[in-house]
Amino acid sequence: MIHGAPRRFLERGLDPLIGLLIRAGANPNNLTTLGTLISIASAVAFSLGHASWGGFLLLLAGVFDMLDGRVARGGTGPTKFGAFYDSTLDRIADAALFFGIAMFFVQGGLRQDLVAAGVAIAMMGMAFTLSLSYARARAEGLGLECKVGVAQRAERILGLGFPMMFFGVGPEGLLLLGILVILTFLAAVTVIQRIWHVYKITGSGSEKL
Repeated sequence: MIHGAPRRFLERGLDPLIGLLIRAGANPNNLTTLGTLISIASAVAFSLGHASWGGFLLLLAGVFDMLDGRVARGGTGPTKFGAFYDSTLDRIADAALFFGIAMFFVQGGLRQDLVAAGVAIAMMGMAFTLSLSYARARAEGLGLECKVGVAQRAERILGLGFPMMFFGVGPEGLLLLGILVILTFLAAVTVIQRIWHVYKITGSGSEKL
């Protein structure tokens, strides 16, 4: 969803920092690690009810998510381990975020009669988010391209980070719950899109291994 001019604007804005990191010989894996630690800090902030900090830290982690790959490509070049490490830690960060939100709901952050539903939606969001990442990785492991989908990681980070940073969780946590419902729905749609995409490019599922 984030393509064209908005994406180019974001990338150009990071160019000076990326150039500085490349000249300084920054290790992309260290940037990946730092970004993941910031993501976990965001999850902790959400769990403690500090949604504005959670949103800010989530957006900051998103910046690191954009930096590590571009620093690798502009420096010594990407490595197989780097790609594996980045993908693995992204999944840890995603799981931590949904878990942190669920903890916030359980500890009174959401209207009492909606707590069970909120936790269930958070767990579904985690499951679909991890599934859409697995679907892409499994397809690419079979030599297939699978980047389709209405909501990828950047959309999740921006869709949650900006509203939380500027508006908080809303009255009785309802804004956070509403955003979570949308993100979970879009993740589920993306999983279905990827399954359908692979089904089509493998000859309606008939292509042999």
